[in-house]
Amino acid sequence: MAVTDEAIEKIKGMIVSGALRPGDRLPKESELAADLGLSRNSLREAVRALSLMRILDVRQGDGTYVTSLDPQLLLEALSFVVDFHRDDTVLEFLAVRRILEPAATALAASRISEQQLISLDAQLDALGGNPSVEELVAADLEFHRGIVGSSGNSVLCSLLDGLSGPTTRARIWRGLTQEDAVGRTLREHRAILGALRDRDAEAARSWATVHIASVEQWLRSAL
Repeated sequence: MAVTDEAIEKIKGMIVSGALRPGDRLPKESELAADLGLSRNSLREAVRALSLMRILDVRQGDGTYVTSLDPQLLLEALSFVVDFHRDDTVLEFLAVRRILEPAATALAASRISEQQLISLDAQLDALGGNPSVEELVAADLEFHRGIVGSSGNSVLCSLLDGLSGPTTRARIWRGLTQEDAVGRTLREHRAILGALRDRDAEAARSWATVHIASVEQWLRSAL
């Protein structure tokens, strides 16, 4: 194991064990290096790496702190990596969405509030029956973000938010080239919302699967 990797593992061990908690300030560099049996250079490299992963927060002139470790904060690193996807990996992103998003939608069926249902309904009404493809895709992102947020699982929400971006271009392409793609998307949104309103988790899961799989199936044939 490289020296920097060893240093990262030791700091990680302190956080996992509870010796360092969210919001805690790390000991002085010289003290921490001595306690962990590390050189100050390897400790600095480890701190730099962990700050890039949003696990540590280096505050100039103040010290280094453990972040909140909130899932959304930690998963920002995933979003950064996702931005470098290649076009030929879009199908893989869609496949992951097809696995995760129906589960989140099923969870939302039992947890979504009446006010959230009213808000989703208003979103669809505001979009109308004949939106442009760009308007539809933007609204689609907000619609699914609202549902996943209602699942009550912040990790799922952050993961799916990061995975949605790479599929945007494919969805616009489909809307422009596939007959009735806009109408089909609107009908599927209404079906998902209807299942949520009925508190029918399995119907919500099924409609979410159909909705994502239809984009995946189209893209697979188009490629």
